[in-house]
Amino acid sequence: MKRLVLLGAFVLAALPASASIALFSDGRSMKIVGYKLVDESAIQLTFKNGGAMTMPLTRIERILDDEVIEIEAVPEVKKMIEEGVFPKRSWRFDAHRAPLFSSKYDKLIVEAAKKFDVDAALISAIIKAESDFNPREVSNKGARGLMQLMPATAERFGVVNSFDAKANINGGVRYLRWLLDAFEGNADLAIAAYNAGEGNVWKYSGVPPFRETLSYINRVAQKLLAVRAPQPRQTAAASSSSVTGPSADRK
Repeated sequence: MKRLVLLGAFVLAALPASASIALFSDGRSMKIVGYKLVDESAIQLTFKNGGAMTMPLTRIERILDDEVIEIEAVPEVKKMIEEGVFPKRSWRFDAHRAPLFSSKYDKLIVEAAKKFDVDAALISAIIKAESDFNPREVSNKGARGLMQLMPATAERFGVVNSFDAKANINGGVRYLRWLLDAFEGNADLAIAAYNAGEGNVWKYSGVPPFRETLSYINRVAQKLLAVRAPQPRQTAAASSSSVTGPSADRK
C-alpha cells in the first residue's frame, strides 16, 4: 500500500500543469486561466480570451488547478485509481482510534468524530493535509480554517464562522460523513469528493482523473501511513531473559 501511494505521488508531480476548472454551486463548471481573491467575499476569474468576471465566493464550490489526466497513458495512476490507496475498512468512529497528530484541537476532533460517526484518525489526516492545524488559514482560492471550507460548503453545512475552530471542524466532519454515506464508506471516493466535489466523482464514476485530486488523496493517505502503530512494550520477563538467559551466555 505504501509503495503504491508514494509511486503515485511521484508520477503525479512529474505531470505538467494545465488550465484550472471553476466548479459553481449550481453544478456548472468553466475552464479558466487564472483567479484571485478580490476581498473576503469575492473572487475574480480570468478567461482565456482575456476577459474576467468578479463574483461572490459563495457561488464557487471548487477551483481545481488541473484538467483531466489521460490515465491510460500513465499505468501507475490507472492502477492507483482502480485499486485505491486507502485501507478497505470501516471509517466510522472507533474510540480506540485517536487523532494522529497531537494538537490543541484533539478534543474537538474527537467530539466531532463521535457526533458524526467518523474515524478521528481520518479527520486529523485531512486537517493536517488541508491546513496543518492553522485555524486562520486562507487559501488563494478562498477556502478557510482548519478543514479549508469554501464559503459555499460552509453555508451548506451551517458554518457561520469558518475561523471558529469548533464550527469549522463540525462543518467539515459533517460534510465528510455525508460523503462517506453517499459513497457507501469508500474512503477513496469520499476524500476525492472532499477535494473535487461529489458531482465530479459521480461524473467520472470513480476518482476524478484531475491531477490535483489524485495528489490530494495521496497526500491524505500518506498522513495516515506516516504514523505507525506503537510497538508492543516488552515485558519485564522478556527483557530479563534477553540479558540473563542462555542466549546471553553464548555471546
